[in-house]
Amino acid sequence: MTAIDRLLGHNHASAAQLQPRHLDVMPALRIAIVTCMDSRLDVFSALGLIGGEAHIIRNAGGVVTDDVIRSLAISQRRLGTREIMLIHHTDCGMQLVSDDSFRAELQADTGMAPAFAIESFTDLDADVLQSIERVRRSPFIPHRDAVRGFVYDVDTCRLREVGQALGGAPA
Repeated sequence: MTAIDRLLGHNHASAAQLQPRHLDVMPALRIAIVTCMDSRLDVFSALGLIGGEAHIIRNAGGVVTDDVIRSLAISQRRLGTREIMLIHHTDCGMQLVSDDSFRAELQADTGMAPAFAIESFTDLDADVLQSIERVRRSPFIPHRDAVRGFVYDVDTCRLREVGQALGGAPA
């Protein structure tokens, strides 16, 4: 049995016990959360969220890329969100990757350089601050004043807010 088959079985069993419901496409808390794809970070549990309350945007490292800006623009302009929460985490795999060496590895294996940025980092706080600045500087995101950044500790499950955005503005 594959992992997908196993998960599909869990879904069927879980769905059979639930009553049908329809949640609004607009998140009830009017918030979008950008975080890492790391499987140790259960965003719903860590923040006490339930379905329908927030948009969750995940990628490797939780970094603000062009695609994240695209998702945030849609989230705010069409689906009513007004706040943005950025969550990086301790012991992130992106801290073990080198942009240049990974790019070279991909090129050696495929014969072409990737068109996307790798976005590795070594300093968690600095990367959170950089992500905050990318959001705040984007003309496509209309509500840029309520963006805050955090580091999630994968061992204690606690969030720590990152203090200042680049340029000294409060985060």
